[in-house]
Amino acid sequence: MVIYDSTKKTKLPFEPIHKGRASIYVCGPTVYDDAHLGHARSSLSFDILARTLRVLGYQVTMGKNFTDIDDKIIKKMSQTGDSLEELTTRYIKRYLDEMDILGVRRADIEPKATESLQAMETMIQKLIDTGFAYRISTGDVYFDTSRDSHYGDISHQVTEDDENQSRIAHNDEKKNPKDFALWKACREDESVCFDSAFSSGRPGWHIECSAMIEKHFAVNHGNDEYSIDIHCGGADLLFPHHENEASQSRCATGHEIAKYWMHNGFVQIDGEKMSKSLGNSFFLKDALEVYDGEVLRYYLISIHYRNDFNFNEEDLQSAKKRLDKIYRLKKRILPGKASVANKEFKTALLNAMSDDLNISVALSVIDEMTASVNEKLDNNPKDKALKKETIANIELIDELLGFGGKEPFSYFQIGVSDELKMKVDTLLAERTEAKKERDFEKSDSIRDELIAMGIGIMDTADGAVWEKL
Repeated sequence: MVIYDSTKKTKLPFEPIHKGRASIYVCGPTVYDDAHLGHARSSLSFDILARTLRVLGYQVTMGKNFTDIDDKIIKKMSQTGDSLEELTTRYIKRYLDEMDILGVRRADIEPKATESLQAMETMIQKLIDTGFAYRISTGDVYFDTSRDSHYGDISHQVTEDDENQSRIAHNDEKKNPKDFALWKACREDESVCFDSAFSSGRPGWHIECSAMIEKHFAVNHGNDEYSIDIHCGGADLLFPHHENEASQSRCATGHEIAKYWMHNGFVQIDGEKMSKSLGNSFFLKDALEVYDGEVLRYYLISIHYRNDFNFNEEDLQSAKKRLDKIYRLKKRILPGKASVANKEFKTALLNAMSDDLNISVALSVIDEMTASVNEKLDNNPKDKALKKETIANIELIDELLGFGGKEPFSYFQIGVSDELKMKVDTLLAERTEAKKERDFEKSDSIRDELIAMGIGIMDTADGAVWEKL
C-alpha cells in the first residue's frame, strides 16, 4: 500500500513500525457543539483507511481523542450553565451516535483530555527540565521553538508571528513570537482549573494529543524511532497544531511522533469553505434529518479524501443513484448465501484502495462489476454460482467501504414516513387476505392503489415486499 505523506508531499510505501501492525491516531473533535460535515468527512476518511488496512491483513489499532478542555468549551459553559462534564458528555454522545449512523467504526482507544492530565504534566515537566520549555511569572508554561532545529519540518509554513499559533493572547514574556502555550494558568474569573506543579490552570491545546499518544501508543513501542505509524486529521490542523505536536513530542521523547502524516481536505458548501464565522456551517444532525446515513456516507467518501469537498444537493442525488444500483442488484441476487468474492474484482478493488485510497477508481470498479453481473443475469437469471459470488462481492464492499450491507427492500423504503409505512402495511395485509380468498379483482385493485402512491411491490416466497418507486 502507498499513502500520501503530507509532510513529504509525495506518495510513500506504507512500511509500519512493526510488521503486520498499523497504529493510527486521528485528531478528534473539540466537544463544545454538534458535529458538522467537516467532522464527518475527517472521520469517514480515516475510517476508510483503517478498513482498508484491515482488509489487507494488518492488525490495526486506532485512537481518536476528544478535546474536552478548551476555551470554547468554557465559553459554552457560561452560556448554558452546564458543568464541564455535563456539556462535554452530551456532545461526545451526540458525536458518537451520529458517527454510528454514518457507519464509522469506533476507535479502539478514545482518550479524553481530562483523563490524561497527569500524562500532560509529566511531558511538560520533562520539557522544562531539558530546557525546551519555560515558565513565566503568570504561571503559564511555553514551549521554546528556537530550541528545536527541526521546527517547521512538518508544515513548511511557519511564520514569525502567526495569530493562530496559540489559543491565548501573546504575552510579553514569551521569548519568541512562535512559542506556544503548554500550560495556561487560570485567571481570577475562570472556573475550570486543574492543579499542577506549574500553577492552577489547564493544558494548552497542542500538548493534549502528544501526551495521549505517548500514554496509549508509544509505551508499547519501546525505543522505536516513532510513536505511531500514521497521524491523521483535517488539513487545517497541519499548522500550527500538528507542527507543534511534532515539535514538543520530538523534544520530550527523542523520537518523532509519527512516521506518516495524512490530512483530509476541507468541506465547502456550494464552493464556500465551511466556517461558523461565515455563517454557513452545516451541522451533521441537520443533514441526517433529511438524508439516510449510508447515503451521506457514500456521498462524502465519493471524492478523494485529500481533495476539498463541495457539498451540494445535485451531487448528493447523483451519488444516491449510484448507490441505488448496488441495492437493485442485491435485490436480484437475494435470498442466498455468499461464496467467495470474484478474484479479479477483489484485486482491482484493493489495488485502487491501496493507491492512497483511490476511491474514484474503486467506485468505478464497483460500477463495472454491477453492470457486468446485471448483464449476465439478464442472460441467465438462475445462475446460482454468479449470485453467490456477487453476494460475496457486496459483502467485501461493505467491509471495505461501509456501504451495501442493508436489506435492499428496507433501503428503498428510506424517506417514507411512518404514517405511509403503516398505510402500506395495512393495504398489503388486505391484499394478502384477498389473494387467500381468491378475490383477484380486489388484490389487483390494491396493487394499483399502491402503485399510484409511488409504492412498488414484489411477491416472494416469504410474502410481499415493497419499496418506494
